[in-house]
Amino acid sequence: MSALPWMQHLIVVPVLLPLLVGALLIPVNQNRHGLKFATSAVSGVLLWLLSLALLQMADGGHWPGGVGVYLASNWAAPFGIALMVDRLSALMLVLTSTIALAALVFGARRWDRVGVHFHSLFQFLLMGLNGAFLTNDLFNLFVFFEVMLAASYGLVLHGYNLRRIQAGMQYVAVNLVASLLFLIGVALIYGATGTLNIADLTQRVAALGPQDTYLLRVGASVLALAFLTKGAMWPLGFWLPTTYAAASPPVAAMMVLMTKVGIYALLRVWLAVFGDEAGELQGFGLAALTAGGMATLLFGAVGMLASQDGGRMAGYGAIISSGTLLAVLGHSGSAVLASGLYYLIGSTLAMAAFMLLIELTERIRPPGAALLAITMEAFAIEDKPEDPVGVGIPGTLAFLGLSFVACALVISGMPPMAGFVAKFSLFHALLAMPGRVPATTWLLIALMLLAGLAAIIALMRLGVRTFWASGAVTPPRLQLSEALPVGALVGLCVVLTLQAGTVFDYLSRTVDGLARSGPASERVLGEPTVARPAVGEASR
Repeated sequence: MSALPWMQHLIVVPVLLPLLVGALLIPVNQNRHGLKFATSAVSGVLLWLLSLALLQMADGGHWPGGVGVYLASNWAAPFGIALMVDRLSALMLVLTSTIALAALVFGARRWDRVGVHFHSLFQFLLMGLNGAFLTNDLFNLFVFFEVMLAASYGLVLHGYNLRRIQAGMQYVAVNLVASLLFLIGVALIYGATGTLNIADLTQRVAALGPQDTYLLRVGASVLALAFLTKGAMWPLGFWLPTTYAAASPPVAAMMVLMTKVGIYALLRVWLAVFGDEAGELQGFGLAALTAGGMATLLFGAVGMLASQDGGRMAGYGAIISSGTLLAVLGHSGSAVLASGLYYLIGSTLAMAAFMLLIELTERIRPPGAALLAITMEAFAIEDKPEDPVGVGIPGTLAFLGLSFVACALVISGMPPMAGFVAKFSLFHALLAMPGRVPATTWLLIALMLLAGLAAIIALMRLGVRTFWASGAVTPPRLQLSEALPVGALVGLCVVLTLQAGTVFDYLSRTVDGLARSGPASERVLGEPTVARPAVGEASR
């Protein structure tokens, strides 16, 4: 127990480390690419190791109830800034640091030098992401959201061209409106409850009068609009496919994570504030989330079938993922939520790998091959060159092809990869809920199957055009720093499939902790401040 005060400071390091590294890299000369990358990579490795340590501490009984609390500036909650780490936030930290490290390595040979201050912006983005996962206060959640978005504005426009500028301006405009809604929602919630600390909100909601309850409903609805815009729910996610397709591959991989921040914020706030202890407000808005999630699923499936570009397909794939998670969040039941979190992990890893893989596969096809393939398909043009006999598949093409197939299987939910395990467990959990299965559940299952079918058709079409329809292709030249991140993320999808039982055990404990919001709130509000030394002791 003597090491506990020192280890408590580890909770704030995921916020401070990228902040300090990003600030230190700003004055470094732009020509010193090696130094900038090495510094960012060391920071990324440290963040990854730290996130694993926090996950172990949250799940290993280091803190009471698996909840660690850090009081910034030694001010007690709810008046001060309280950071909280539990199994869910630690899991998101691990996922963020893993994808960030892969994106950093991928961009080392090219993408970090096509513009200025890439590594500083990347570190500030990590600071915003980590802070959003750790904070237990709505206003500070807004602050970290803005830090994350401000860095993402620069990254989306990094290495700008006309297409990127057009998509970036749309992205900036939409998110500025969402930020305004976020601030209005926070103000209304504060006016209704007198607090913005999530743990304090949990204890105050049930005691509100009718007028304050109405104001809280309005504020929560406005706040949900901000979260759902960032989480890409239909029709608020119209901006996402264009932005994904225009962004550079490392940035697009990180934007996969940013989309999940809106889902995480909804999950964190709604389960805590409108959970079992919310009285008449229990389950507020969950039916709307289910309906919105199903509409998003349908929109993503249609958009994926209509897309020809790999980047836009990935964008609609992320929309399908968001729709599935929103619909799952709208259903009650620990087993459903645990399966949804497993789906979140697998789909995020696969989509991030796919965003990096798209740029590599485009090197296979000669200029104009995409237009030629579409034209040949549209007019049923048959051009079948004589098949070579006895020619082996080059190693580079084999790597790209297998990685593409693995990502496609996870994204579409086909066996035997993690996407199939996630969807199968979701179907089982939805159908095993007590009572008669409602029609909305059957409709959700049908839409998930339809979205998976649309995804596999679209991705198969893209794969055929990329690897077969181009005719004789020259194996592209890949750097180890480009192949390694893709291989690592795909490998993690395989590990996630093989270790599904262990992962589900962890997620079950995670959901149990989320369902019991009372003990976690008491843990945050009851965290004591550090005793200040007496004047005489300080002088000695």
